[in-house]
Amino acid sequence: MDRFKLVLQYFQSNSESISNGICILLSLISVKLYTSFDFNCPCLPQYNKMYALGVMFVPPVILFFLGILVNRHTGVLMEEYVRPLGKRNKNPAVVKFLLSAVMQRSLLAPMVWILMTLLDGKCFICAFSMNVNPKHFTGMPNSTGLELIKILAKVPCKEDVIFKNSSFRKAVSRYVRCYSQAIGWSILLILIFLGTVARILKPCFNYGTFLQTRYWSNYLDVEQKLFDETCVLHARDFARKCVMQFFESMREDAALRLPLTYALRPGQIQSEGAEEEEDRLHGITRLDQVDHLLQSWYECKPELDVTKMAYKPKVCITWEDHNGKVLFSEV
Repeated sequence: MDRFKLVLQYFQSNSESISNGICILLSLISVKLYTSFDFNCPCLPQYNKMYALGVMFVPPVILFFLGILVNRHTGVLMEEYVRPLGKRNKNPAVVKFLLSAVMQRSLLAPMVWILMTLLDGKCFICAFSMNVNPKHFTGMPNSTGLELIKILAKVPCKEDVIFKNSSFRKAVSRYVRCYSQAIGWSILLILIFLGTVARILKPCFNYGTFLQTRYWSNYLDVEQKLFDETCVLHARDFARKCVMQFFESMREDAALRLPLTYALRPGQIQSEGAEEEEDRLHGITRLDQVDHLLQSWYECKPELDVTKMAYKPKVCITWEDHNGKVLFSEV
C-alpha cells in the first residue's frame, strides 16, 4: 500500500507525470481491451483482409485521438500556437517541443495495440492466409482457382469441417504467425533502439537549448494552471460577495447616527486597508472588468520580466463633516 501511495504521489507531482500516468493507463486499457476482445474472422475471401486490418488499425486510431484529448499539454500547445503576439514573442522551439511530447505520449497506447496484434498473430492470419503458396505445405486439398482461395480464407476457422483430420490448416497458421511475430518483434526492437540512441546522443548536441525549451514549456503549463486557480479563487469570492449583497439587499433599511470618534481615525483605516489587501478580488469587482481581464490575458500575455513592478492603483479616503469640509485624508 505504501508503494502504491508513492507511485500515486509521483504521478500527481506535476503535469508531465500526470500525462505519463494517463499514457500508461491508456496502454493498460488497450491491453485489457485486446485480451477481452473476441476476435472472429469471417473466413470469407472478400471480408477477411478488411476485417483483420480494421481490428488492427481502427482501435489504435481511436486510442491516438483519445490520448491527444486527455493530454493537458494539447491545450497548452494550441493556446500558445494561436494566441496573439502581444508583449510576449512566440518561441517556435517550445511549440515543437510540446507537439513532440504530445505525439510521443499519444502514440504509446496505439503502438501497444498494434504490437499485441502482431505478436498474437490472429489478425495477420485472417488477413494474409490467402496470400500463401499452398504448394509448400502437405495435406493441401485437391482444389484450384477460386475454390482454393475459399479454402485458404477458412484457415483462421479451425472448427471448419474441411480441415478435419488435416495438418494443412495448422501448417499455414504457423507459417503466417511466424511472419506476424517477426514483424512485431522487429518493430519493438527498432523502437527500443531508436529510444536508446536518442537518450545517449541527446547530451552530445546543444543540451543547453534543450533545457531552455523544456523549462519554458513547463513554464507555460504552470502559468496557465496558476491563472486557472486564481480565476477559481476570484470567482468564489466574487460569487460570495454577490450572494451577500443579495441577502443584504433584502433587509429593511435602518439609520444609525453616531458622532465621529477617535475609533475611526487613520489607525483603523489602515487595519481595514490591510484586510482589503488580502482580498482576492484584486479590485476586479464588476462584470465588465472581469471580461476585460480575461480578454487581455488572451490578447496580451504579461511580459516575461518580473523585475518590473506592476502599477498598483491607490485608494484615497477623505473624511468630511456634515458641511462638506475636509477633516483629513488617508491614502
